[in-house]
Amino acid sequence: MNHSLPSTVSVHDLTDAETIPRDLLARTEADLTSYVEQVGPIIKAVRLDGDEALLRFARQYDSVTAASFPLRATEFEFDEAFARVDPQVIEAIKYGAQNIRAFHEAQKPEEMWLKEIQPGAFAGDRFVPIDSVACYVPRGKGSFPSVVLMTAIPAVVAGVPRRIIVTPPGPDGKVDSATLVAARLVGIDEVYKCGGAQGVAAVAYGTATVPKCLKIVGPGSPWVVAAKRLLADVIDPGVPAGPSECVILADESASGALAALDLIIESEHGPDSSAFLVTNSQRVVDEAREAIPRFWAQMIESRARFSRTVLGGLHGGIVLTRDFDAAIQFVNEYGPEHLEVLTDDPFGTLGKIRNAGEILLGNYTPVTLGNFVLGPNAVLPTGGAARTASPLSVFDYMKRVSVGYVTKGGYAQLASRARQLATYEGFDGHARAVSPLRLELLKV
Repeated sequence: MNHSLPSTVSVHDLTDAETIPRDLLARTEADLTSYVEQVGPIIKAVRLDGDEALLRFARQYDSVTAASFPLRATEFEFDEAFARVDPQVIEAIKYGAQNIRAFHEAQKPEEMWLKEIQPGAFAGDRFVPIDSVACYVPRGKGSFPSVVLMTAIPAVVAGVPRRIIVTPPGPDGKVDSATLVAARLVGIDEVYKCGGAQGVAAVAYGTATVPKCLKIVGPGSPWVVAAKRLLADVIDPGVPAGPSECVILADESASGALAALDLIIESEHGPDSSAFLVTNSQRVVDEAREAIPRFWAQMIESRARFSRTVLGGLHGGIVLTRDFDAAIQFVNEYGPEHLEVLTDDPFGTLGKIRNAGEILLGNYTPVTLGNFVLGPNAVLPTGGAARTASPLSVFDYMKRVSVGYVTKGGYAQLASRARQLATYEGFDGHARAVSPLRLELLKV
């Protein structure tokens, strides 16, 4: 074990606190100033030098050692990926894809609805897919074919004509094999090897190889988040999805060891993650503190190291509150990406939660299931954005167009009211368009 890392779990005792310390509510990406400063030149280089910059940054940031490599994954690479990936992993990808597709198909709205607002006056919405989207699939701290499923499937369900994937290449200049498998299984054949800020810039501006897209979706590092912010006037940055975060909410009925087991889930993503067990039970605290080091000892060292960093610091650990209402208050002020509810009445608790990207109820619904196979989208708002934003959904790949239709019989009463308002606001042209002149021109 690296003894420079925390060997114990942070316990934040709020039993006597009148308010929640702001430091506990902060995320690692709260201040992106240093990232923005470094990302600016990368974006400029991609805008000016295109593919050449992408190849240069792949060597600089992704440790690509290949002398040359195609920026777009080839058909051979797709075929090779299927040969490399364990058949059981492929089957798991298919299983997850089936559930995720079923969820998003159920979520997809009717193409159009119209309601008669007044006699002879109809208004409604028409839903149409956007023209293009780039699905960002990270790779820095692992390989994430699940992100392909979560970002690409709703694009396919929505009917987006052009959907692509951008993802960092490995040292060999190739895409992670399971990512390619997932891409082909969900219906995407355009996968480009460019990650980080340079990947965001590539789809924002377009290069000789990488197509310009209207929107980019998917989670990423602070580098990616910073690039999305800087390019928000060039490309729609989608749901704010930064480093992983979760809250495990537990009452006196919960098993502290089970809460500890699930607390580790998101804390192992990386040192920039956030993960809290929030409870009003001292017993749950004690059981969790005892169990977590035991679980760390059973993990792969790299993931245990990430988890120790998170759970031993200010952005993670255990929060002890004076009562369960205070625990609920912490959750609602924090607005976590993932919320797991371990209480004796999880559906009763659900009604008290206002702010969370997803809420997973009960002892048999760990975050792991939501991340991979349950069905709801696991690309969720982070950094407190869950207080106002929603999970990635089929709606993120569609736009809503308002539709109106007024019959000859319904026109008169709407026109008189509209003319009164237009005249009051000083819009003469508006008023004339609904004056008797209209009926004269129509020869009515």
